Amino acid sequence: MSRPRTPATYFDAMYGSAEDPWSLTERWYERRKYDLTVAALPLPRYRRAFEPGCSVGELTRRLADRCDTVLACDRVESAVGTARRRTAALPNVSVHRMLLPEEWPEGSFDLIVLSELLYYLDEMTLDSVLERTVSSLESEGTLVTVHWNHPVEEHLTTGAGIARRVADLPGLVLLADHREEDFVLQVHRRTTANGERPAGVAAREGLV
Repeated sequence: MSRPRTPATYFDAMYGSAEDPWSLTERWYERRKYDLTVAALPLPRYRRAFEPGCSVGELTRRLADRCDTVLACDRVESAVGTARRRTAALPNVSVHRMLLPEEWPEGSFDLIVLSELLYYLDEMTLDSVLERTVSSLESEGTLVTVHWNHPVEEHLTTGAGIARRVADLPGLVLLADHREEDFVLQVHRRTTANGERPAGVAAREGLV
């Protein structure tokens, strides 16, 4: 029997103890990981990005530099408030409180970033979130997943486990697979309208 998803009380307790309980704004580890995440994006610019589980908005601010609009969300009200405050000077960012997958934004996206989120979900919820992710991703859109790779009591799987689940999704092709001892960062793109592999960065630049 699969474990239930991490309860809301865990996140409420974490954010009740500190505004930034994982020190996302302070640790070099986090800053480096966020910089690698943004650097791995295969397109220089995106039209509309979705970042669920945005926490205090540290990655959100970096995504705003590469996207016309960023829709970020979190399930914890205090995290949403902090992210809104930290992105208040960025008119292309909106932050909302949402509980996934029960609540999901309308429309499509050419970039979806799932960062440090999926390992909290039970199998049924994970399947639903991934299904909605792919269905919301435009043709040739980019999906980024990045997750901590060490066992944690509150995590139902690891970064490597998430990578295996995403690999089984139809309609996606793997562009980048960056693995370190501490985390797994992958970049996928949805196939073209004809079901073909999108052109790579070098091909679009005329290098190959």
